[in-house]
Amino acid sequence: MPPGAGTSCVCFRVRIHTPNSRSRFPPGLALVRLERARASASHFLVHSGCSGGAGHVTASGSRDRGSARQHRTTCRRTASPALGACSRSRTMSALMKMEDCRKQIATELDRVVDFWLKYSHDTVYGGFFTCIGRDGKVYDELKYVWLQGRQVWMYCRLYRTMDRFHKPEILEAAKAGGTFLRKFARVSTGSDQLKCAFCLTRDGKAVKVQRTIFSECFYILALDELSRVTGDKDMQLEAEQMMQQLIYWVREDSSGLGRPQLPGDVPTNGMAVPMMMLCLVQQLTEGRGQEVVQKYRELGRWCVEQILRHIQRDGTAILENVSLDGGELPGCQGRLQNPGHALEAGWFLIQYSAEWGDEELQRTAIDKFVELPYQHGWDKEHGGLFYFLDVDGHCPTQLEWSMKLWWPHCEALVAFLMAYSKTKRPELLERFYQVREYTFSHFPDADSGEWFGYLTQEGKVALDFKGGPFKGFFHVPRCLYMCERILDDLLANKD
Repeated sequence: MPPGAGTSCVCFRVRIHTPNSRSRFPPGLALVRLERARASASHFLVHSGCSGGAGHVTASGSRDRGSARQHRTTCRRTASPALGACSRSRTMSALMKMEDCRKQIATELDRVVDFWLKYSHDTVYGGFFTCIGRDGKVYDELKYVWLQGRQVWMYCRLYRTMDRFHKPEILEAAKAGGTFLRKFARVSTGSDQLKCAFCLTRDGKAVKVQRTIFSECFYILALDELSRVTGDKDMQLEAEQMMQQLIYWVREDSSGLGRPQLPGDVPTNGMAVPMMMLCLVQQLTEGRGQEVVQKYRELGRWCVEQILRHIQRDGTAILENVSLDGGELPGCQGRLQNPGHALEAGWFLIQYSAEWGDEELQRTAIDKFVELPYQHGWDKEHGGLFYFLDVDGHCPTQLEWSMKLWWPHCEALVAFLMAYSKTKRPELLERFYQVREYTFSHFPDADSGEWFGYLTQEGKVALDFKGGPFKGFFHVPRCLYMCERILDDLLANKD
């Protein structure tokens, strides 16, 4: 979900309540720090000698101890004057690897943008096709409001912040998408509150309305970002007004969503809602001055507190759903883990902690929302991230639980690279390279462009379309865009 930007550095602290501790951090933090120290020591042993005998890192992240021992022996025999030259050589090698990675990511971003510019635009009715086959042919003309808003946002962000995408065709496509959204997305549901449809016909007739806030979220993202490149103040105001409606639904009265509260339906704090609200806070406050920043400051704090409640099991797991007071829920719903979603929440929190200068929140974000989901979610046999897991080891009830989907890997790339950029902890960069190796060897389609979205557990293509009801021009380009910019900064600073 979309990145925010810097505001003034005003610190605040968030207290995490756990069943067995009154400290700000869950009891498992000491273990995480011990693991971090071990990883850093391992990195030193692997990379601090003059020979090339670094321990081999396997697909599951384990290290070949025999080669590491040989390397340590070589290190002891090496004269200290040579170490300086070797250190410089290693630094140059690391920078060259990072530069190669940046080039690969930039090239892939260009290919992905070209694919959607070529195949997704509806020049008759406006908006975008998203149900696109492997070869670029449209296989369904329905238009999904989530994906319409995401594509407008992505085009505008690229146009506004990257010189090579500052092209008239991208701006005009974004404007056409925004016009389609404003004309057709908002529908009456019988109350005095307008909602956004989930799905529209090609010519804009509403097909389905969901009882959630997410169509509205992407409507706000699209209009706010488009207003930044067009200067349209009415559009910005419309985004603000919709945001106020969302805040009312989320924090005061959700009846306008049309979802009845049934007697057996336990109220739940799903991680998606505070995540998206935090995303919107970051979007709406970017570069808008202290008045706007302060307007949304309390909401941002609330979002962070709600997300942190998903740290469960004494700090050893991130659960997708918890009770409203932060307790664990019974059954499959309560045990559900979504590694990709937790990783995405992680980099949201890293961004937010940077904006407010909160180092404690940054540590929690990395230790709990980046490292834990990777540890639990990485498939040690086949590589890649599982889609869903059960924290107690039961088989998840979701049929696709063992599949490897595109977007969790996108979120992992952003999360690990952003975490490394803030801490310079070498094991985080190693994880980024590991996820990158799996991702770029499995998802991109070298023949037709763009990425496959759905792989089997073994990493074979299960569904070969490039776009559908939930996969559009968003997670892949956002990931590539963010990683390219972070790598640019790291290379400029020789980090």
